[in-house]
Amino acid sequence: MPRDKSSSHEKVKKAIKEEFLEKGYEGASIRSIGVRAGMTSAGLYRHYADKEAMFNAMVEPLIDGIKAWTLKHIEKKNILLNDSRPDDELFGENFIDMIRAVIIPKREEFVLLMSRSGGTKYVNFIHDFVEENQKHFMEALTLMKEKGYPTRELSEEELHMLLSAYLTACFEPVIHDYDDAKMERYLNTVNEFFMPGWLRIMGVK
Repeated sequence: MPRDKSSSHEKVKKAIKEEFLEKGYEGASIRSIGVRAGMTSAGLYRHYADKEAMFNAMVEPLIDGIKAWTLKHIEKKNILLNDSRPDDELFGENFIDMIRAVIIPKREEFVLLMSRSGGTKYVNFIHDFVEENQKHFMEALTLMKEKGYPTRELSEEELHMLLSAYLTACFEPVIHDYDDAKMERYLNTVNEFFMPGWLRIMGVK
């Protein structure tokens, strides 16, 4: 958390983001961030305890947003499934909607997380995110089977492979910073490619 919320704090955050985007976590330095912000290293420490705290402040609001959306998505799916809603309503929302709602508004922070986080606890973010969602997906398949859907049997390894491929493809347009039109086109392509396969796995089509 920032130690100082004075008027200079936004200038400090801008300098931190620029430094990490340009050099990554490992290449960034407190001194260089201070130069960008127009203050001494001691001045920076009034805002953040250390370089790790600076990086965390850049990416954790995004991570919290991703986790909150995912949890809400899972809860919504379970409610719809238990209410025996039509398939087009049950499967109308997916992770691409999360990218549009949560990630695209924080593109730079997402680039930091995905490609500038070497040396931080977030360096394996996509692997950890896949593993967390893998557990929820397996639970959903079990529930769907109980509801009479002819779900396909998947091993943990198979599901991990498929989720990794899917999420990597979903994230690529953001990482490469495509413009809005190209981003939308590529996300639609990913959706059209993967969704029929997911629906077959879930016993819908």
